Amino acid sequence: MTAPVATPGTADRADRETAVRLLSEQVPRFMRLVHALKTQAAKNDSGDRAALVLLFPLVRLGPLRQGALAELVHADPSTVSRHVAALVERGLVQRVADESDGRASRLHVTDAGHAALDAFRRDRENHFAQVTARWDVTDLATLTTLLGRFLDDMSATTVAVPDACTPEGSTPTDLPRETR
Repeated sequence: MTAPVATPGTADRADRETAVRLLSEQVPRFMRLVHALKTQAAKNDSGDRAALVLLFPLVRLGPLRQGALAELVHADPSTVSRHVAALVERGLVQRVADESDGRASRLHVTDAGHAALDAFRRDRENHFAQVTARWDVTDLATLTTLLGRFLDDMSATTVAVPDACTPEGSTPTDLPRETR
């Protein structure tokens, strides 16, 4: 009796299905951990972090209207309005009349906002440095590269979801019209 002959790719397909299944289990775990970190941070800083997060797309993409910012960060406009008001009150963001429509305003990050964002970024980088302290630099670079690739592909396959958090120097092509 002869052994069944495996067709090329059958094992690869099964391995791929297993890998995708494992990924589909790890991503929700990651999301739960991120949510737990955000909840913990919110308890410690009375909401400042949530407002500071809005500085990232404003710095990366330039001055935006508040509605466009809400759309980019996938947040309720009233929540973004509250956070923007806090940023303006703290002198981190300034409302400037929109050159194309004087009735509207665009949000500009001030020098104090850039400084606050730098401090926020350092805190986040320190946390990641602590988490990966025992990692070899090659593993860290591999994770960074693959996670970036995963996020790019996830963004590209998620209809009508602009990615306001693309790496410095790149610009998402699916931004709302008023932000371009």
